[in-house]
Amino acid sequence: MKDEMQSSTYSIPCQEVVRCLEFSPFHWSCQLLAYATATRVSVVSCRFQEEDADIDGIDYTHIKDIQMDHGIACIAWSPKTSISVLDKQLCFAVGCDDKNVRVFTSDLKDTNDTQVLQGHTGFVNSVTFAPNDDDQLASTGDDLTCRVWSRDSDESLVFKLTAPGMAVCWHPDEPLKVMVGQKDGIIRFFSLSNQQPIMSLSCGVTPLLDCDWSKHNSLLVGAVAGSDWIVFDTSLSSMPLDKRQAHVEGARSFRWSQSHESLLATLGRPQRQVKVFNTRHQQLHVSASLPVAYGLTWHCTLPVLAVGGDEKVHLWLVEST
Repeated sequence: MKDEMQSSTYSIPCQEVVRCLEFSPFHWSCQLLAYATATRVSVVSCRFQEEDADIDGIDYTHIKDIQMDHGIACIAWSPKTSISVLDKQLCFAVGCDDKNVRVFTSDLKDTNDTQVLQGHTGFVNSVTFAPNDDDQLASTGDDLTCRVWSRDSDESLVFKLTAPGMAVCWHPDEPLKVMVGQKDGIIRFFSLSNQQPIMSLSCGVTPLLDCDWSKHNSLLVGAVAGSDWIVFDTSLSSMPLDKRQAHVEGARSFRWSQSHESLLATLGRPQRQVKVFNTRHQQLHVSASLPVAYGLTWHCTLPVLAVGGDEKVHLWLVEST
């Protein structure tokens, strides 16, 4: 499959380059997409023709724009977010280039609140909420720590890393563990109950720039390191189950599909390549090059992949069986 320009199925126009983005991973707010530019975080509500036959392709509505004084590196949705109930509420966290984590809450009327979580001494590369507890979130970054925050306390639980933390993940079936991908190619699991490291995986190649924990199978972990994507089955070995070259000049991002257990997406170079691979059928469903591309995020219930671009969000509907 040759790379194609402008090959996305749908797009959402923006005013600036999109630096990072995130679909809500929760079923009750799965229509929400947040994306960050240099000056703001915007939230849109998306509906697709795959959900409603009366929609022509995609229908989206801007919900809210939040002006920013700092650059944004990562976004995570809180499970308390919902706009389908009477008392609407948005809540998400961002990692900022001033080394702080900020949590934004809005009732979409008059009440807007920003909580600043201070503690990191290096850039924050990844943030995530506990999937079953909106008062807890974890972050990791260049200061060689993973921090687990309780929003009702000024204190944070700190796990020491041996290399910069590039990604942190929390699995709904493993609420007492957090997973951290380190730039040195090691993926580490920490126990929240005894506050100790409990397991590690080795990619065997560096730098590791992203990793993800499969929503469908808590034993499956994926990552990108060097030019490869790498998959682990933690029940079998700490060594990779599968490893394949993804991007010859370096892979940057990795995400498991939220709706299809066999689909994974990567982003890397040369240019800005977006690829979607099916591990079951050994097929490449998407291979496209964009002049600008930042971030990967999958829709919670549909095989729709979003990538930030130059004044637009690109969305691919991935046809798979």
